[in-house]
Amino acid sequence: MMNMMNMMKQAQNIQKKLMEAQEELSNMQIPGEAGNGSVKVVCDGKGLFKSIKLSAEAINPENPASVSEDTIEMLEDLISAALNKATEDSKKVLEEKMKSVTGGVSLPGLM
Repeated sequence: MMNMMNMMKQAQNIQKKLMEAQEELSNMQIPGEAGNGSVKVVCDGKGLFKSIKLSAEAINPENPASVSEDTIEMLEDLISAALNKATEDSKKVLEEKMKSVTGGVSLPGLM
């Protein structure tokens, strides 16, 4: 009986640590950039997209002065929306796949 109690306590501790790790990963901000810094993105520790910043040079390298701040902001918003939609859709696909593999049983830490 005592062994079972210890196993239950260990399982609870592991679940608590998993939840803490998930939160820590969600709060991370991991930057990435390309084109000598003309495109910058931020993801969290789970690999989820958070933001994008474009420079005028990334949009029109021949004449960056011709690119307005409104154009840059519009493109950042469009790219962000597309990435967030793809992320959301991929999560749904993952959840459905996991349900089919686990027979509908939710396993903490898998998703």
